[in-house]
Amino acid sequence: MTETPPITALPDDTAYAEAVQLAVDSAAAYYADGTSTLDDDAYDRLVRGIQAYEEEHPESVLPSSPTGKVAGGAVVGDVPHTVPMLSLDNVFGAEQLADWAAGLERRLGRPVTVWSVEPKLDGLAISARYRHGRLAQLVTRGDGSAGEDVSHAIGTVVGLPDRLADAVTVELRGEVMMTTSQFEEACAKRTAHDGTTFANPRSAAAGTLRAQDRPYVCELTFFGYGALPAPGDESELAVGLREWPHSQIMEWVAAQGVQTTAATPVAGIVAETIDQVQGRVGEIAAARAQLPFGIDGIVIKCDLAADQAQAGFSSRAPRWAVAYKLPATEKITKLLAVEWNTGRTGVIAPRAVLEPVELDGSIVTYATLHNVADITRRGLMLGDSVTVYKAGDVIPRVEAPVVHLRTGEEQPIPIPEVCPMCGDEIDRSQERWRCVRGRDCQAIASVIYAVERDTLDIEGLAANRIKQMFETGLIADFADLFFLTREQLLALERMGETSTDNLLAAIEQAKTRPLSRVFAALGVRGTGRSMSRRIARHFATMDNIRAADAEAIQRVDGMGPEKAPVVVVELAGLAPLIDKLVRAGVNMTEPGATPPSDEPKAPSADLPLASMSVVVTGTMTGPLAALTRNEVNELIERAGGKSSSSVSAKTSLLVAGEKAGSKRAKAETLGVRIVSPEEFADQVSAFI
Repeated sequence: MTETPPITALPDDTAYAEAVQLAVDSAAAYYADGTSTLDDDAYDRLVRGIQAYEEEHPESVLPSSPTGKVAGGAVVGDVPHTVPMLSLDNVFGAEQLADWAAGLERRLGRPVTVWSVEPKLDGLAISARYRHGRLAQLVTRGDGSAGEDVSHAIGTVVGLPDRLADAVTVELRGEVMMTTSQFEEACAKRTAHDGTTFANPRSAAAGTLRAQDRPYVCELTFFGYGALPAPGDESELAVGLREWPHSQIMEWVAAQGVQTTAATPVAGIVAETIDQVQGRVGEIAAARAQLPFGIDGIVIKCDLAADQAQAGFSSRAPRWAVAYKLPATEKITKLLAVEWNTGRTGVIAPRAVLEPVELDGSIVTYATLHNVADITRRGLMLGDSVTVYKAGDVIPRVEAPVVHLRTGEEQPIPIPEVCPMCGDEIDRSQERWRCVRGRDCQAIASVIYAVERDTLDIEGLAANRIKQMFETGLIADFADLFFLTREQLLALERMGETSTDNLLAAIEQAKTRPLSRVFAALGVRGTGRSMSRRIARHFATMDNIRAADAEAIQRVDGMGPEKAPVVVVELAGLAPLIDKLVRAGVNMTEPGATPPSDEPKAPSADLPLASMSVVVTGTMTGPLAALTRNEVNELIERAGGKSSSSVSAKTSLLVAGEKAGSKRAKAETLGVRIVSPEEFADQVSAFI
């Protein structure tokens, strides 16, 4: 059964007329400067609702309806296109794609033998006209028949050269957008200029492309996706551009020095079957979160010119191409409040409280705000309509306020004057504010974290017992636990001989934990349990870790240049705690690990998971049922593999337990090998 995407239900003609006007107004704003009262997902739902109402009530269709029109019928240009720049029809899942492909093949009366599969870039379609190899004119898509001349932007668009490799007259079509870094730079320039910011990369690109009188210049990026000969041109190149497969045209475009997606993780490919198309769709979708630019779908089209010519066009879209839409990663919602919390390391972090919104398949109520400087840069206010962004497994974050939706009732966000946890002073010397007491502010929370099952695993040491030990002065940090005596514990309320002996035995057992667990218990900023395992296996001993400088720390897999110096500084600050752990006899080595050397260390081919990237999802059963997710990840790494939290084209194996969900579906699409927890346990039985 084909997936049915959600729509906005319209009960009567009045609601229908209001919906049409809202859609037209939103499209006009969207294509004019990138602003809109609706996010993309809400607009798509609205238009699908309009279309459904029109199918049931054809007598009520309004001439202004956005259905069947390029750009929702909202944009008018004054530069005619040589060939119409049309929109694409959409599908919203694998079954709809298969249905579309089957319908196309019925229209052709034969199978499609070659498909083209490319990312659908989240930008603005433009036409770049070259005369004798020199870039002469830039034109927006407009209403598909004519667009707006934006040639003033020539020279500000990366990937669109002033001259082609060949002195030819040709029209290139593609997408203008802002990469993540370009967007951040543009926001900084706008904030410095007038104190406001852009809502998202697409609106920034749209506004920038049309701006002619700004006192600052923002850089844009172009990705080409097609080429057309000049009207009436019958040269060898012109004939080729009319007859070559799409894939060959794209090779020619790249050879001219124009940027395409060929050098990116989502490069366009050709496929022979719809199953191969589905596989590439999954690969592109999996890579989405890591891309430095936005995509909102995948474009599937007939690669051969003959297939395209026979399939033809509808009034608004080619029949030989379709857009496979991906779940929205950005929505507009309300910023209701900001909560301030002090973390284990003393960092004071704001958290946005949002009007609940469905984003990328889940309901989002909270989002990251990072720090005070981030709030200030973005110009956020309580009551703002804000864009909230989420991609893959990334924690949702507030992108920016939607300034044009402000009502005047918004209020400044209260900034704390003292630590929200203990009331002491705040160290404001860095962007990330910290309580002056540092870890001591949240000392109890630090100890609770250190003794959890996935760190030191001290059974029987509950949070209320830890608090009692702090209040009686028995401990000031988790290292003090290893110096507790039987007499001290017996003196505590509700501690009998049996519970005391059991706790002492658990503490003694905790001394034998591997270095990765001990390092994780330290709660070093910039690391978590997964990174702690990598650091421990890389350096083998705590002495080696403590002797490492930032450059050496950065050699650990996944450790970036920003985090490495932080780890070095953190370890220096934790020196007294580490020394105390050493004196207590806590293990400071990682079993099976060898110290780093100048020679690159190849993974042992004897290990069952050597060089494999493994993802675990769902509820574990069988021999793995008693293990936490962290313990399963430790098992993977002991067996030579690398644990990962997300499925991608690089994933070697998915361990899928009960209720595996979307990760299993993505693995199936990508052709990743899937095993049950029992099968996996057999594979790594020697390491359990």
